[in-house]
Amino acid sequence: MKFTPLHDRVLVRRLEGDEKTAGGLIIPDSAKEKPSEGEVISVGAGARDEDGERISMDVKAGDKILFGKWSGTEIKIDGEDLLIMKESDILGLLA
Repeated sequence: MKFTPLHDRVLVRRLEGDEKTAGGLIIPDSAKEKPSEGEVISVGAGARDEDGERISMDVKAGDKILFGKWSGTEIKIDGEDLLIMKESDILGLLA
């Protein structure tokens, strides 16, 4: 299924964090925090300003991003857990 977010929303796939601590201990799944890094899958066309003009999006598909811990709404598409969030929930781009 193809999914395209509307307006200034972004579809994100979480990037999995490390399985081990710096000391080499393996972290069980139940103790892991959800990662706050992700990859942009698709973006909407952008919001509109007061004059009805489109505001272009700062992110594009393929960008690696950092977002807030409680950002976005979890959805499942084709059996894959994804997030949909507003562009304003994105804290920054990762190089």
